[in-house]
Amino acid sequence: MPTSQIDAARGFSRFNLKPVLERNLRSAGYHEPRPIQLETIPAALEGRDILGLAETGTGKTAAFALPILNNLIESRHRRGPRVLVVAPTRELAIQIDGEFRKLANSTPIRTVVIYGGISERPQIQKLRRNPEIIVACPGRLLDLFRKGEVHLERVDTLVLDEADHMFDMGFLPDIRRIIAGLSEDRQNLLFAATMPTEIRRLAERILHRPFRAELNHSAPPQTIDHALYSVREERKVEMLRHFVSQQDFVSAIVFARTKHRARRLAERLDRFGHRAVALQGNMSQGQRDRAMQGFRDGRFDILVATDIVARGIDVEQVSHVINFDVPNSPEAYTHRIGRTGRSERSGQAFTFVTKGDDVMVRAIGRKIGRPIRIGRVPGFEDAFVPGRSKEKRSTRRNRPRIRSAGTGQQPKGHSSTERRSSGGPPKGKRRRPSQRRSNRRTTTR
Repeated sequence: MPTSQIDAARGFSRFNLKPVLERNLRSAGYHEPRPIQLETIPAALEGRDILGLAETGTGKTAAFALPILNNLIESRHRRGPRVLVVAPTRELAIQIDGEFRKLANSTPIRTVVIYGGISERPQIQKLRRNPEIIVACPGRLLDLFRKGEVHLERVDTLVLDEADHMFDMGFLPDIRRIIAGLSEDRQNLLFAATMPTEIRRLAERILHRPFRAELNHSAPPQTIDHALYSVREERKVEMLRHFVSQQDFVSAIVFARTKHRARRLAERLDRFGHRAVALQGNMSQGQRDRAMQGFRDGRFDILVATDIVARGIDVEQVSHVINFDVPNSPEAYTHRIGRTGRSERSGQAFTFVTKGDDVMVRAIGRKIGRPIRIGRVPGFEDAFVPGRSKEKRSTRRNRPRIRSAGTGQQPKGHSSTERRSSGGPPKGKRRRPSQRRSNRRTTTR
């Protein structure tokens, strides 16, 4: 039998995990390790620190959960908490906790998930039972730590998941305070999709000779067909309804720029007869839980969300991701469209663009290494085409922002402020034609 077939037949058995974990993997429908799992699980089982660069939806949770559970089963006599997993959002923390529970089925290992927005009393009661694993958001964890309700001195494994997103949300100071309360003798596993400078510095400080696993995290997975669709702002809802009415539509996550916009869009779709629900930061935890569960159960076909909750959404049967509003960074684009095409399924991701989105569209293309395909919908031919419009920007407000692509030169018609900075006349004064010619000759000499 060829080596590749032998490797395929081995599945998760190649890692020599405890029998109960292999049974739970089969029960959960996990048969073949994902690339991030193949790379990191052996090193994590050896106790090495891990630096993993990969998007959500690539199997990262099992990549750190399986080695952690295997180690806990081998050393059950030690009192908890033994493992601390820190995640940026409530949804992601709940998802990670659920994965641990699923893989730890039929074992005595206990978990607790900690996040804000709900009463802290039930969480404190569970912490007093000394669970082996804590999955927490930084803010609530730090509050309980300061109150003496969380004891971290026995933690021997720290996981920072979506570390770059925690930096984006301003959690880095909290993370440093949490780390200061841990024993230095521990294993560290840090996962991120990107490595901004602050996260790189944090990794250099806490990781000791880490094993690095870097997947192609800048480009969307090959299973995702993504495209741009030009549309006027006032016709975005009309185009959205076109896509969610197609035969290949199963369910969609629609991303809006703000929480108020997400709420209004979900309400408008609901009035049109679509089964839509919003998920945004102003909702209580109970409301967010009901929205997510309803989307998972199929009671809602459309989930309208903001970026603040994007990384905590893990639903496998999402056929479409639709960027109702263009994201504010290339990284956010990759995170958003990664909500479809998960677990190697195919998915479609469409981004609605208007005239003001051209700069970000080019930035996204540079980030992923190629231009994004431009699609067209019959009846919307009058819309602006990103990167191809020859329409003149004639308003004074737009002129200072326009530069020739890739040259850094100002085009004709730049503002009077810019003329003054380059030696031009003060605002409101004009040179006579003879003066302009004279000055040009003087400059040439």
